[in-house]
Amino acid sequence: MTAPRLDDLKQYSDVLRAKNGSEIKVRFVEPRDREELQNYIRSLSTGSRYNRFLGAMRELPKLELERFIHIGEADRFTVVATMVVDGFETIVGEARYAFHADTSRVEFGLSIDDRWQGHGIGKALLKNLECRAASFGAERIFGDTLRSNASMIGLARKTGYAFIASPGDWKLVRFEKEIHVEPQDIPCASWRLAASRMAAMSSLAV
Repeated sequence: MTAPRLDDLKQYSDVLRAKNGSEIKVRFVEPRDREELQNYIRSLSTGSRYNRFLGAMRELPKLELERFIHIGEADRFTVVATMVVDGFETIVGEARYAFHADTSRVEFGLSIDDRWQGHGIGKALLKNLECRAASFGAERIFGDTLRSNASMIGLARKTGYAFIASPGDWKLVRFEKEIHVEPQDIPCASWRLAASRMAAMSSLAV
């Protein structure tokens, strides 16, 4: 997939809903989010950071932060889930995903601000990632998490993921799901647009 231009990013945003009906905006991260994203990572509890990055860390290393910010490179993308809190757009969750064309699979990892866990944001964001996987024409979507990460395992189980051993690391478990949605039937409006554009580009390349 060609990396979206910065002036195109807004049209790929989606509006989701928390359990209480509050609006959640899911959009690509932008360079202006660099410091706020880092502050979000720092604000996670030690346990949440450990679960998200599969190890101890206080913040994103500088190089990794730049990888998060520069979306589209090697078909890797970062989105943030934001809500208006006290009048300000606030990051309450994030996800990073990658499309592996050789296996037709999308791999992802996500986190939700500890203060907002239990509000349905993780479930909504996960369903949105499935939409994005469908836009690539992916056949499966998967993630790896620590066997001790009960929250992520519970979320994956509730949303229909199957579990297998993670290749190469006994401490991890892999959860995966088949994508049954055809690109033209993608339920996320912005990604229906993305899929149609990619299909048009493919036809031109033939």
